Amino acid sequence: MKYAVINIETCRVPKSLRTGEYRWSHETIQIGAVLLDEDLNMVKKFSTFVRPQYGRMDPFVEYITGIKKENVEAADTFEAAIDRFVRWLKDYDVRCVSWSYSDENQIRREVAAKGINNPRINELLDSWIDCQKIFDEKMDFDRPLSLEEALAASDIYAGGSTRDSLVDAYNTAILFKKLGSMNFRLAAG
Repeated sequence: MKYAVINIETCRVPKSLRTGEYRWSHETIQIGAVLLDEDLNMVKKFSTFVRPQYGRMDPFVEYITGIKKENVEAADTFEAAIDRFVRWLKDYDVRCVSWSYSDENQIRREVAAKGINNPRINELLDSWIDCQKIFDEKMDFDRPLSLEEALAASDIYAGGSTRDSLVDAYNTAILFKKLGSMNFRLAAG
């Protein structure tokens, strides 16, 4: 079993554009992932910008993510980007991991709203692992911690700029590996 630790960044979808099939408030603008082997060692990485169909880049999103409008204007659509991600996984026996279920929920919503029919995506979504839930249960916190808080609580230095999908995926992978080495239950939530 391999693990694809994934993180996505989103932009906002104005209320006026949340009509018809796409009624969600956010849309993906970046996908980052790190593939871990059976021993939870990093073996390769994936990163791509995504051109939003409904969402808009605004100064706040650019400030928070560091992603510029120019980065996404020439990028692949979500359908093409998620297809590249699935091909990047090849035919590995793999489960996706993220910090919280928000990334899984965002992907699930976009796949449905945009009519993307790919059995491999559905398989990945149905076996998703919520690293935050595992961490919070083991540490017995009263509230869910952010990724940055969990890294600090685990004495892990957060490398790179948070709010970049690949950096957040990498940092989540480090924490996930530490959880695995401590015999945490690496199962779907």
